[in-house]
Amino acid sequence: MSAIENDWLDVIKPEFKKPYYKDLFEKVKEEYHNYEVFPPSEEIFNAFHLTPYSKVKVVIIGQDPYFHIGQAHGLCFSVKPGVKTPPSLVNIYKELNSDLGLKIPNNGYLVKWAEQGVFMLNAVLTVRALNPNSHQGMGWENFTDAAIEALGKSDRPIVFMLWGNSARAKKKLLGDNPNHLILEAPHPSPLSAYHGFFGCKHFSKANSFLEKHGENGIDWQIDDI
Repeated sequence: MSAIENDWLDVIKPEFKKPYYKDLFEKVKEEYHNYEVFPPSEEIFNAFHLTPYSKVKVVIIGQDPYFHIGQAHGLCFSVKPGVKTPPSLVNIYKELNSDLGLKIPNNGYLVKWAEQGVFMLNAVLTVRALNPNSHQGMGWENFTDAAIEALGKSDRPIVFMLWGNSARAKKKLLGDNPNHLILEAPHPSPLSAYHGFFGCKHFSKANSFLEKHGENGIDWQIDDI
């Protein structure tokens, strides 16, 4: 696992000293040694690397990484260039088109968002190939909950997009901080997108909130590759 070196390190350093993290580290190391695991080990903390704590404007929470070869690279919902856009991200693009009139791109590579301050965090940061949710309960949830809780305590205006029941369950970590905007909707998966994700207008609401608080909005348009 590549080390976190930006300002996230000061925020989450206490987690590295806790017993659960030592156990987690050993379990993850063993998984990578014995099985094919995604994302590649050097990309586990990509969400942290690409979006420093002090730069976070929007938080999107996923469950665990994509489990097919070549998809996951450490950002929830995002896939590497050349990989077919997954169904949930297709629906996110449809909502962006409806909400902001954006063109639907030919790829699902969301690094552009991360570099603008969109923190795309999976609750579980690794998964065994072809075995969804296989690393749930291993300890990652403790680590990512600590990151979410730290963002909830920030005085800067942050938008939290909580899509689906597992993401909405994280609301309790955010407290009652009046500086933030919490947006909730069903998950964008094909099973639930028509039950309230479509039409939620989270992207325009996020930009309006950020601009109202003196921040630049996010350029949500992903460019074609």
